[in-house]
Amino acid sequence: MTSAATVLVTGATGTTGSRTAAQLLAAGHRVRAAGRRDAALPGAEAARFDWYDPATHDAALTGTDRVYLLPPVGDPDPAAVMLPFLDRARTRGIRRAVLLSSSAVPEGGPAVGLVHQALPSLFDEWAVLRPSWFMQNFTGAHLHATTIRETGTFATAAEDGRVAYVDADDIAAVAVRALTDTDAPNTDLVLTGPEALTHDDIATILTAVTGRPVTHRRLTHAQARDRLTELAGIPPEFASLLADMDRAIANGAEDRTTDTVHRLTGRPANDFRTAVTRETSRVL
Repeated sequence: MTSAATVLVTGATGTTGSRTAAQLLAAGHRVRAAGRRDAALPGAEAARFDWYDPATHDAALTGTDRVYLLPPVGDPDPAAVMLPFLDRARTRGIRRAVLLSSSAVPEGGPAVGLVHQALPSLFDEWAVLRPSWFMQNFTGAHLHATTIRETGTFATAAEDGRVAYVDADDIAAVAVRALTDTDAPNTDLVLTGPEALTHDDIATILTAVTGRPVTHRRLTHAQARDRLTELAGIPPEFASLLADMDRAIANGAEDRTTDTVHRLTGRPANDFRTAVTRETSRVL
């Protein structure tokens, strides 16, 4: 690995950003923790950062040489704000960029796929992390976790499609390697857990771990789209995109596993039961 790096972590209060920042600090690197609210992370320097406020960008970039990029949440066209920022980052000396995308979004695809497509032309050192869906969707602030706590149910339009959910701790571990290894990956990395599960399988595991019944409700595409807008306040265009991803799962798009976590970190990816058991207190 390189000597100590100085990393700007955007979205530093989020699911992967907070874990990436913490793991970077634990490895002896310097972190500027950036977000729209102060990212109070011991050992990190806090910086206010808003994708939609260019006045916050220069201060966040000053003194850093690499950046972890969390796209603006819920924006169906993140390239509109991210690409001008990345141009600015390059001129201010950022030499390595690691972007969080999704296994469901290919290079040049919708939303963050356009940022993925542009990244190699902007930086000589780069990586795009394309994780599957997060295990923490069932333990954190995601709609799945909220409805499990409130009603013992979660709902998808994924039918019997399988997903190899991935632990956010594993995503962060790969992000740290991509940010700090001597040689940048210079590729996209599809990250999954070790096993592809149906959502009925997920419900069975959650029932066993929590000791209370958890049920998977099956929705149509239209029901899933409308539910995301009504219950989670997601804009209709982005809700439709998410419902499309459920439809893709139903058609087998996420029924795969990769060895990326093991290959980059030297340890196996965490399985779903292990991750949920670790965070049981957040499920109940």
